[in-house]
Amino acid sequence: MLFDVIRTMTTKAARIPDIARAAGVSTATVDRVLNRRPGVRTATLQRVLRAAVELDYVPAQADAHGSAATLAGSMRLSFLLPAGHNRFIRMLGDMVGYAQEHWAPFNVRCRTEFIASFDPLALAAALRRHGKRSDGVVVMALEHPAVREAVAELVERGVPVITLISDLSNSPRVAYVGLDNRAAGRTAGYLIGRFIGARPAKVALIAGSLSYRAHEEREAGFLHVIDEMFKPLQVVGLREGHDDAEQNYRQTRALIDQHPDLAGIYNIGGASDGVARALREAGRDQKVVFIGHGLTPDTRALLIDGSMDAVITQSPHTTLMNCVRIFANLRDGREALVGVENTRSQVIFRENLP
Repeated sequence: MLFDVIRTMTTKAARIPDIARAAGVSTATVDRVLNRRPGVRTATLQRVLRAAVELDYVPAQADAHGSAATLAGSMRLSFLLPAGHNRFIRMLGDMVGYAQEHWAPFNVRCRTEFIASFDPLALAAALRRHGKRSDGVVVMALEHPAVREAVAELVERGVPVITLISDLSNSPRVAYVGLDNRAAGRTAGYLIGRFIGARPAKVALIAGSLSYRAHEEREAGFLHVIDEMFKPLQVVGLREGHDDAEQNYRQTRALIDQHPDLAGIYNIGGASDGVARALREAGRDQKVVFIGHGLTPDTRALLIDGSMDAVITQSPHTTLMNCVRIFANLRDGREALVGVENTRSQVIFRENLP
């Protein structure tokens, strides 16, 4: 339908009514999207942006009513994400590139660089490097003084920084985009407690690295809810797997060997396939309650076969769109969070897979 409408249009410059007709929405909805105002569903927003790109829409100066969008020069945005085996992070980074059509109406150009995981000095160097050639930087931050100092230097030079997925304490970043990680940890603890039931049992945690504030906060939330609501459960420790499938496999095998009666595992980071492989080999994949993060093809398959019980996730497209909106707001002189959706966590089970 969209492409049929577009093909029938003339070569004259596209206008808001043209976009509305192509997207099958009202002109008021198009106006809200192009002016980056809240109140538009994500699916509708994507349809409008797609129509605007296909029509080569060029925003005009504000009309007599001031309703048309005015976009300044193209912004160069860099996304700095950890390299490695975390498939959700890899999916985010890849989406930055292949979803360029969605960012086009905001007049931005986005690129991703994957940085050596868990190396704060490498991340600080990358921040300084991209700060010299970018108008804004998004970073999944490591909680480290070198990273904090690099962020402060960029902001001092007028390059705004957004932290993504994991925040950075006491830093001048302009915004954090991601889950409430303490709440995410509490959610995982609540799920494990309810799945296991009111009986004495042992549960364990595997983190990517506590150098990520996100993982530290998820651990804290998990421990708090277990202590508050599920006192019969015994937490037998936390191990770091650095979001690596092989390390997670070895850590899980060690946990099973040490605690044959283990009843639950919360994987705070990525590479859940390593945990699942160890559980399957030990014949425990249908017995140990397993909660993890990030809906990806691999965790989807684990939910379907019953190796995982639930996945806590967030929309990757909305996450990236929020970053782009924040930078566009700053460029256009608006408050940073105008029109930015709160990041919502979703709990996915086998029976409600999208």
